[in-house]
Amino acid sequence: MKRVLSILLLVMLVTLPCTAAFGQVKVGVAMPTQSLQRWNQDGSNMKKQLEAAGYVVDLQYANNDVALQISQLENTILGGAEILVIASIDGSALGTVLEVAKEEGIPVIAYDRLIMATDAVSYYATFDNYMVGTIQGKYLVEALGLDTLEGSVNIEIVGGSPDDNNARYFYQGAYDVIAPYIESGKVKVPSGQIAFEAIATPTWASERAQARMDNLIAAHYSDGTTLHAVLCSNDSTALGVTNSLVGAGFEEFPIITGQDCDIANVKNILVGKQSMSIFKDTRTLAEKVVGMVEAIVNGKEPEINDTETYDNGVGIVPTYLCAPVFADINNYEELLIDSGYYTREQLAN
Repeated sequence: MKRVLSILLLVMLVTLPCTAAFGQVKVGVAMPTQSLQRWNQDGSNMKKQLEAAGYVVDLQYANNDVALQISQLENTILGGAEILVIASIDGSALGTVLEVAKEEGIPVIAYDRLIMATDAVSYYATFDNYMVGTIQGKYLVEALGLDTLEGSVNIEIVGGSPDDNNARYFYQGAYDVIAPYIESGKVKVPSGQIAFEAIATPTWASERAQARMDNLIAAHYSDGTTLHAVLCSNDSTALGVTNSLVGAGFEEFPIITGQDCDIANVKNILVGKQSMSIFKDTRTLAEKVVGMVEAIVNGKEPEINDTETYDNGVGIVPTYLCAPVFADINNYEELLIDSGYYTREQLAN
């Protein structure tokens, strides 16, 4: 099947006219969905910066449909893309189409999510995913005063999608911080749901996180047991948790972590419904990817700062890691408004 697809694509590539203007390089950008704010921003920033650098951009969103993303990539290759930038839906599902890209000599940059089980990935650009979890875990330690706490606190953990390789890095980074406190008894998880498989949220869906939190509240907190914190891997899961707490009648909210600084979540931070969110400036990540594209086009090696961490099951993928920071009620203006990422009006409740 793979051979037939390769032959078909090769024939069509030979017969198709070049869609980009002479001298311009066409870059295919594949994003997973438009249903989450962050991917809209990622796609928009990527397209804007690539076009400003003189590239022709084919930007596609796949609505969290793996088959659709594969089809889009096939069409992007057929359309004459010379470089692919891919934020995958399922990191293990793109092997066949990327083998075609490899055969055609098309470099592939994995964007934010590592593409697994293929040697067709040239480079990876992301934020330091383990550090994201570490920051979230340390925030909980400080906010709960665990180092000086006498007694114990109750927390629950809401993780990311099991088909997103990053989700395990987020989880591990946070767990490595809080595990000693769980072992000492200072932190209790009343549900007993601690392992990644137990706390994962398929597709990062808010409604799935909300449904799980509804069940946790009914089973473990309806008797008045205090929920002190919820470690949420990102903002879509945090939003689901917050909605569940509101529905259950919570007036005082536990400490809730997040990631991405989506507008709805920043608004929740401002009214005390969420405590923090990891800020990953997508403009910075887009800038690094544009730099990678420029280097590839000019026959140079892209800037890389990690050649040890990200093994996709076939080999280590050369990576550039951007540094994440967190935003909360104390610094959101400096990080999000003064930097021009959002306007004050966008964050007004």
